[in-house]
Amino acid sequence: MRNILVTGAGGGLGAAMVKKFVEEGDYVYAADLKLEAAQAVADLYPEKTEAVELNVAISTSVQRVIDKICKDKELHVLVNNAGLQYRAKIEDFPEEQWDLLQNVMLKGPFLLTKYVFPYMKKQQHGRIVNISSIHGEMASPEKAAYVAAKHGVIGLTRVAALEGAMHGITVNAVLPGAVKTPLIVKQLQELEESKGMSELDALNEIVYPKQAMQRFITAEEIADSVYFISSKHATAITGETLSVSGGM
Repeated sequence: MRNILVTGAGGGLGAAMVKKFVEEGDYVYAADLKLEAAQAVADLYPEKTEAVELNVAISTSVQRVIDKICKDKELHVLVNNAGLQYRAKIEDFPEEQWDLLQNVMLKGPFLLTKYVFPYMKKQQHGRIVNISSIHGEMASPEKAAYVAAKHGVIGLTRVAALEGAMHGITVNAVLPGAVKTPLIVKQLQELEESKGMSELDALNEIVYPKQAMQRFITAEEIADSVYFISSKHATAITGETLSVSGGM
């Protein structure tokens, strides 16, 4: 049985990852900024999960959680999944929203890697999976902070992979496409309100022209990919990006 830490565990993708790891026999620390959201997920799997309150953007919060977990046990897998979105044209983009997105989605994975690396190096084993996005390799209007952060996560992944390679640590990034999570639903609703587009119109105009499969990716498909890249079947894979986007 492995010990797994999943951040952003209270959201759609995070909850699917927790479920997948538990089903495969692992013990999961379900971490989220909102403890009640993490607890709701953990309550689904009694004795196989533990809810953890974690602010990934605050170093003291990150260090406290990592030290508590690693004090008397090994942490085998870290999944940096916490994320959020904000849309605005660059000239209208609030600076505080830029800072928030960078802190959660780029500084957060950096801090978690920083504090878990000494433990993983000591145990000479570890798997880190960073959740980037298809927007880590492409761009969309009005998503400057999100796109910048997700590009940055890929850069961080590659540097961490180089530094961890000789210590039995692999570091990879999974790049989800359009997954129908609350985050995507909110974006579609905003498009409907601002541009009068139905969900189908938004998909036909924005998502589907760029995607071969012409459908949403499921949270379970992302969880399966995260599990694979952190498993014994991927021991020689590091510093890589795995796009799970339906052909975008």
